[in-house]
This record gives sequence, structure tokens and C-alpha cells, in this order.
Amino acid sequence: MKIVILDADTLGDCDLSVIESLGEVVSYGFTRPNEALTRCEDAEIVLTNKVVLDREILSQLPKLKLICITATGMNNVDLEYAAQKGIEVKNVAGYSTDSVAQHTLSMVLYFLSRLGYYDEYCKSGAWCKSEIFVHINGGLRELKGLEWGIIGFGAIGKRVGELAKCFGANVSYYSTSGQNNQSEYMRKDLESLLSSSDIISIHAPLNAQTKNLLNRSNLGLIKDGALLINVGRGGIVNEEDIAELLKTKDMYFGADVLEVEPMRAKHVFLDKAIAHKLLLTPHVAWAYDQARKRLLEQTAHNIASFKEKL
Repeated sequence: MKIVILDADTLGDCDLSVIESLGEVVSYGFTRPNEALTRCEDAEIVLTNKVVLDREILSQLPKLKLICITATGMNNVDLEYAAQKGIEVKNVAGYSTDSVAQHTLSMVLYFLSRLGYYDEYCKSGAWCKSEIFVHINGGLRELKGLEWGIIGFGAIGKRVGELAKCFGANVSYYSTSGQNNQSEYMRKDLESLLSSSDIISIHAPLNAQTKNLLNRSNLGLIKDGALLINVGRGGIVNEEDIAELLKTKDMYFGADVLEVEPMRAKHVFLDKAIAHKLLLTPHVAWAYDQARKRLLEQTAHNIASFKEKL
């Protein structure tokens, strides 16, 4: 079977042999919208991460039998129309739980330790001029005993809660769906969580309930000195509002996701006045080595299971 990978570059430097063993593979690093149809024309199986496969494209692909999404989110495929056409669509869930949780913890520890500042202090040569062996200038906060509030308490949120407890943090959560009840942790409403937490991490999907969830009306509730980390989805935190708040409030913001990706030129987060309060990574929390390996293995399993049914 001919297998076409539309955006292999989004997987980084990966061993694709587990996919290549299942058919004739044609791999493209990146596919523009106007290239998708031509590249999929002879494919029976298509792998996509972010390339959109809508009704217009799917209607012109009579050979297509299976779409494998190399991610969890499935909003880039017209699922209803695919079902009408008898095209099976498979995603991969759960592969990045540990990866995203580790990235979250890394961001929190970076801020609590002010690693960026102290690293620059040493590399700038300033330490060479010191008369004493140590330079203490803020940060250096222990995680033990701090209040860690989690927004979105699915598999990733729960894993973050476990890691936070290992460091001695007190964990609470806000359920964005309103359906999650965990007796092991204290459940709070959003306002209480924002106002009581030293650390707030977001692990929620983007939907009608979470769009612009944190904005000018409630961001001001966050405690002085607090950390806000978004590894959920861009659009949950209003970017203009948080950037404006960072100019005057003693707080820090880390984000692995933005509302529009890749990052726009002249984005508000590129303001040098708030650079020392920001930590930005380019949507890589999901992409640690073992997570990507699991992603490809589970994608290969989806393909093999489909072929067995033919």
C-alpha cells in the first residue's frame, strides 16, 4: 500500500522504519495547502500532523482508505465527510503525557531558580569581578510547600499533579469541563485557584469553555510572584492581556503554545521590556524522544491493524 507522510518535519529527526516496513512510503517534510491534493492522489494511507484534509480534498481522493493523524487532536480532518466516504481516521492518544508533564516541571523549576538570570550573570563575566564566592539576587525558591493549581485535570494534568506532590507542593485543580472529580486533590473554582496558587499550569484543550479563559477580567487575581504556565493550547490565555499585565505585575509566564503558530512577527511577547518574565518554547512539550517514539509506534500499530481488516 502507498503511504504518504505530508509533514514529516513536524516529527523531528525520527526513525521512520517502523512505518516504512508497512508499505511504499513517500515522505514530505512540509506540505502547503495547495500541494496536499496532488501529493495524496495515489495514496491509500496518508499521515498528517497539521496538514488540513477537508471535504474538498477528500472528495478527490478515491483511493484513500486511511488517514493517520500523528497527534491527538483531530480538528484538521473533516471527520464527518471522511466517514461518509468510508475513509477511516485514526489518531494517537496518551503518547505525550510524560513528555508534557516533564516540560511543565522544567519551566516551573527554571523560573523558581531564575536559571536564565544566573546563567547570564556567569557568562557575561560579572562573576569574575565579584569579591565574594556567591551572587544571590532573587529567585531560588523551593517548590516544597508552594500551592500548585492545575487547570484541566485530564491525564497530563494528573501526571503534573503527581510530580508536583513529589516535590512537596500542595496541589489543587479546576475542572474546565466541570465533570472531573478527584478525591485525592482539592477542587476549586477558577477564581479561587487563580488567587491562591503560587504556580498555575494549564493542561486543557481549546474549546468553547476554555477559549480566552484567562483574560483581563481575571488575570489580575493571580498572586504577586506567581508563575503561570500554558502547555495546553494557545488561545486559552489572552496573549495581549497577559503581556500587558507582565509590564506592571510581579509574575512570570511560560508558554509552549500560542494562538497562532508559528509565532507572528512583532508578537507582543517579543517586547524586550517583559523578556525577563517570559519563557517561550516552540510547541515542543509533546516532542521528547520517547514520546515521539511512542507516537510512531502507535501510528504503525494503527496502520497494521487497519491492514489486517482488509
